[in-house]
Amino acid sequence: MKTNYVLIDYENVQVKSLALLKGDNFRVYVFLGPKNTKISADLAMAMQELGSKAEYIKLDASGHNALDFHITYYLGKLSAMDANGKFCIISKDTGFDSLIKHIKKGNIDCSRSVSIEAMLGVKAAVVKKEVVAQAVKPIAVKLKADEWIEKVVLNLVKLGTSKPRTPKSLTGKIKNWCGKAYSDKEIEAIYNRLVKKGYVVIDGTKVSYKLPE
Repeated sequence: MKTNYVLIDYENVQVKSLALLKGDNFRVYVFLGPKNTKISADLAMAMQELGSKAEYIKLDASGHNALDFHITYYLGKLSAMDANGKFCIISKDTGFDSLIKHIKKGNIDCSRSVSIEAMLGVKAAVVKKEVVAQAVKPIAVKLKADEWIEKVVLNLVKLGTSKPRTPKSLTGKIKNWCGKAYSDKEIEAIYNRLVKKGYVVIDGTKVSYKLPE
């Protein structure tokens, strides 16, 4: 299976969800300009979920088309490393199109799309359905502990200063979010994953958090 290299122009397209890029054949590069000092919690968690398959590339200095040049450089570098890969720039900037046309003459599979969904040919309705599934309220389909982590972290971020401050209250909050379909053992498994991944820090009977901003 070919590796899909996705180069995201975050100055141009502020993506949030990377759920469609979780396959083992995807590599994600998010290019941040000097003005991109903050990213959404959704994107931060999605990048962390992808682990070594995702990377931030941040410019230290601004300049005319500076980010475009960086994307061009990495596109050339990656295609030289893997000529059989598939490459896609996520950007609304049509300035990339002449470059892509030139690259394709060398039999490199390269394209540009205005969104991840457009790249994969996924309809907006499908994406909207996925976003709804990430809401705070319990959902009907049971998920594994690892699949709940991203949703619980997102809910904790939304709580702001009202986050649970004891292990017992946090466990209760998780159970409330997951719903009655989950046993106490399953709730405990989700809680333990949060601690293991470093999102939750336990100090005796107190809880603190290290969550994406």
